Amino acid sequence: MAIDYSSLKKGGFMRQVQKDYFSMRLKVVGGNLTADQLTAIAEISKKYGKGYVHLTARQGVEVPFIKSEDIEAVKSELESKGVYTGFCGPQVRTVTACQGSEVCPAGCIDTQPLAQKIADRYQGRELPHKFKIGITACPNNCLKAEENDIGIKGGYAIEWIPENCVFCGVCEKACRRKAITQADDTIKIDTDKCNCCGRCVKSCPVNAWNFEPGYILSFGGTFGNLIAKGEQCLPMIHDLETFFRVTDAALDFFDHHANPSERFRITIERVGWDQFKREIEDSYHR
Repeated sequence: MAIDYSSLKKGGFMRQVQKDYFSMRLKVVGGNLTADQLTAIAEISKKYGKGYVHLTARQGVEVPFIKSEDIEAVKSELESKGVYTGFCGPQVRTVTACQGSEVCPAGCIDTQPLAQKIADRYQGRELPHKFKIGITACPNNCLKAEENDIGIKGGYAIEWIPENCVFCGVCEKACRRKAITQADDTIKIDTDKCNCCGRCVKSCPVNAWNFEPGYILSFGGTFGNLIAKGEQCLPMIHDLETFFRVTDAALDFFDHHANPSERFRITIERVGWDQFKREIEDSYHR
């Protein structure tokens, strides 16, 4: 019986150089796997592969040297342990994320629950080309958000509280962007310099800052044969309802306008950034 390589690839099985062998990509969300899942993957790699796994550049896990005749048995055994194959081909790929504010002191948003919500909504959705979504919890940008088709970066919208301030100067020293200056018993914020990192908030000893966590979105990033930085088209978003209206609109734009095998950024550039921004802004304000 002929092997349907296209279907296998969509289901996470990629052809190797060696005939009848596949590298199996597994479903991972936000870079997190449980200890039990890791044990199951290790057992499968020993039983059906060559006893090792490969960690991809986008937090994926691959088990190489899976024989074509073992694919169904491998899938069945993994699924019984709560491990599922991933996504390749023209689909929404693995959602990447750093550990976020739950673990990292610099984090402005809790990335892991957001990654799971995004994966539940989009991962595996078929599109004209592969589509990558990445989340980083703060402007330190460990996950390089702007390299993704949609990049999400956490930040704080800040407001100084004069009556709480003791003018100790800590926030001014903490600001790496030199966006905060203290003079004549007042604090001034240069919004052109501020990148919403929240270091002022986190360093303040007297709670002299109000803050609201939010999502800074970029669109059209890509890294590979074409390298381009995603562009921010909207203000910071503070609620998930608006967030998903915007991301829905971005994926729908790609689905509606793209030519086959065309990356998201190429579609935007061909159709026009002005039109894309209008549609995204409409979804933001709806």
